[in-house]
Amino acid sequence: MPRPVWSGAITFGLVTIPVKVMPATENHSISFHQYHRTDMARVRVKKVCETDGRTLSVDEIGRGFQTPDGDTIEITEDELDAIPLPTAKAIEISGFVPAASIDPIRIGEGYYLEGAGQVAAKPYVLLRKALERNAKVAVAKFAWHGRERLGLLRVKDDVLVLHAMKWPDEVRSPDALVPGDVEVGEREIEAAVTLVDSMPATEPSAFKDEYREALEQVIAAKSSGTAPPEAVPDEEPGGEVLDLMSALRQSLERTRGEEAPAGREATVHELPRRSARRGSAKGATGDGAARGTSKKAAAKKAPAKKAAAKKAPAKKAAAEKAPAKKSGAAKGAAKKARSPASTAKKPAKKSASASTTKRNTRTDKSA
Repeated sequence: MPRPVWSGAITFGLVTIPVKVMPATENHSISFHQYHRTDMARVRVKKVCETDGRTLSVDEIGRGFQTPDGDTIEITEDELDAIPLPTAKAIEISGFVPAASIDPIRIGEGYYLEGAGQVAAKPYVLLRKALERNAKVAVAKFAWHGRERLGLLRVKDDVLVLHAMKWPDEVRSPDALVPGDVEVGEREIEAAVTLVDSMPATEPSAFKDEYREALEQVIAAKSSGTAPPEAVPDEEPGGEVLDLMSALRQSLERTRGEEAPAGREATVHELPRRSARRGSAKGATGDGAARGTSKKAAAKKAPAKKAAAKKAPAKKAAAEKAPAKKSGAAKGAAKKARSPASTAKKPAKKSASASTTKRNTRTDKSA
């Protein structure tokens, strides 16, 4: 555990708890130095007196305040320690409020509070249990680094934690950043809520600093004389997202493991519970539009097929009439078959008339 950064006492009412303030966080970022590219020598920042140009040591440097007139007023460390503040060596609790009432933007760095000695053990545990029992946090004031600060006391893993807080006038107003009048449809809100509910609830403790790990690999590779690892190419984005509803829909598909193929443009879909009543929205392009056109064409052709089905009985009826036509042809063939016989009778008629003529001639001769 690092060294204490401040020592004092917590006070609430007539109760005093001697504590030591310990850093609760640590910085794992990789630090770089500035160097001269020609000879790789370090470049250092020196504190130089602007009057005589001499480099000064820490003992020679004081603290002062410059007035609007340009005069400098020196303020010593002893004068800062002698400021008559009740919070100079105490974390004075002013009240207790629900944790949800504290705007997180006002909460700064966190520090663990360690009880200083056995005398602090019982009141320390007493305050901790009181905060746990009523589910509240304590608002306090304390003086640190030359100014009075606002603080927040809470419980974490049976330890009291002190957070430095911003004063109300130190938080800028965001009113100028609020977007203008924007209409957001109920469908879009419902889709956004569905997306939020479908995304995994990952705890912050599951995340890690991947940039720092990659930077460590680059440093290790260069120090061993090998080539640093190459960057993994980013995945090519899919088709151009046409509107907000398309982006929400695609996000839902990816969250559920139904990522759309790359190269296809986003299409607008209704919400799942309304998609059965309403068709797909207008404005789709690409393959989706082509499928929609083919479905419409198929829908239009469906009545034609039905009409064709209705004509089928007519064809069947025509097929049934075919034997009748065939019987008519058979009759014609039968007539043709009988025509030689009739042709044969005609000469017989001629011979009969000829015999009659001969008889008449004979009668005339006898007369």
